[in-house]
Amino acid sequence: MVWVTSANLNTARDYLAGGGNSSNAICMGGYDGSKKSLTEKFNGSSWSTTGDLNTARSRLTGGGNSSDAICMGGYTGTNSAVTEKFNGKTWSTTGDLNTSRRSLAGGGNSSDAICMGGYDGSTNLAVTERFNGSTWSTTGNLNTSRRTLAGGGNSSDAICMGGYDGSTILAVTERFNGSTWSTTDGLNTARSNLTGGGNTSDAICMGGYTTTYLAVTELWSEGIARYFSFVNTM
Repeated sequence: MVWVTSANLNTARDYLAGGGNSSNAICMGGYDGSKKSLTEKFNGSSWSTTGDLNTARSRLTGGGNSSDAICMGGYTGTNSAVTEKFNGKTWSTTGDLNTSRRSLAGGGNSSDAICMGGYDGSTNLAVTERFNGSTWSTTGNLNTSRRTLAGGGNSSDAICMGGYDGSTILAVTERFNGSTWSTTDGLNTARSNLTGGGNTSDAICMGGYTTTYLAVTELWSEGIARYFSFVNTM
């Protein structure tokens, strides 16, 4: 398996969120010199602009696809608790996170989502919250507080990996069973500012930063082996 280049986004940016797969994806928010509300949908061959977020922000997280998505948290100039749901055309604001934060990880969709970790401006967080379609509830904390991590899943089956604890770039991976996190085998390459997705049995992460920017991709497949393996380091 290899990565292939596909159609560019209409608007170049970083610190954005997204979800989906190679034929049905979404991305939202981000930063290109200013904080963005822009949303784009991918149909397998091209990106098209759709309804803007109600709150422009960077360093947010989210999940879903072009017809059913969620985003939460981020940075507007202050840390945000805002959550928005996407119905395929427009975003609507729903219940706020209990803890405002940026540089968090998460996944899910408009009816079942999770977020974990992040940064509140002074402290790296271990806080995890679950979403039931209307409200967020706090659940078991991560074992390792961190920001700029990656993750994915939903309120009953989630994973997170990597990140930064304020002094060290991490390889730590944790799995969530619906109530508690357990530490499992770490990444081969410790890194922060990475992205990824999946769940406790099938996950991916890519990119990131150590002392340089990375192209490394690692796959997790519990059905094959309980470790991350390199796919492409070029």
